[in-house]
Amino acid sequence: MRITVVTGAGMSAESGVPTFRDAPEGLWARFDPQQLATPEAFSEDPALVWGWYRWRAALVLRAQPNAGHAGIARLQDAGHDVTVVTQNVDDLHERAGSDRVLHLHGSLFASRCSRCAAAPAAEPLRQDLETVPPEGAHEAPPACATCGGLVRPGVVWFGEGLPADAWRQAQEAVAASELVLVIGTSNLVYPAAALPLAALDAGIPVLEINPHPTALSSQARASWRLPASEGVERLLALLQRAPDGSNLFQ
Repeated sequence: MRITVVTGAGMSAESGVPTFRDAPEGLWARFDPQQLATPEAFSEDPALVWGWYRWRAALVLRAQPNAGHAGIARLQDAGHDVTVVTQNVDDLHERAGSDRVLHLHGSLFASRCSRCAAAPAAEPLRQDLETVPPEGAHEAPPACATCGGLVRPGVVWFGEGLPADAWRQAQEAVAASELVLVIGTSNLVYPAAALPLAALDAGIPVLEINPHPTALSSQARASWRLPASEGVERLLALLQRAPDGSNLFQ
């Protein structure tokens, strides 16, 4: 079965990766994440922003994929044609074994030059955890080997557009799907929130897995009030009995 899985912050939160809605703790608590994650912030104080992303990347590298990530990878191992479309900037889906992952909001581990867009030879945020600076420390970003500009995280900042290629592939994956899963996302952030709506308009069944009601809940074919890991385990058990998904909405 062709399945597109749309995941949000709730998926990674089960691995201990804080969401943007979580209040920062420790020495970063005095900064607003939504103000740091902007081109303007990087232009005004690149050492502040780079230091913050070094800290965020270290959190991700210390985290481990949870049962939800592993379960999604098991879907492809069971023979389903799975595309993961994630709003998360971590690499937990890849580390769990998912082969086809589209990052709508970019990736912490795809840095590029802020001037010429060249990628560094070695990913600076995929760091030796022993060299991570102290929490709250500012750190100058590395210089681009091509033009000397400042290297920036490869994420989509507030005010920037989505990566065109990833967005196109996400739309194509949804349109070709037989089932769309929406896991751990509030479904409030556009344009990503338009993907399940497009599936519904095309008559493609949408199954939501979220412990809390969302903007999508009343429209999805079914909405399971479960954390990501529990919901994916339930899904796997049902698909094992009926690989065509005929028992998912009974």
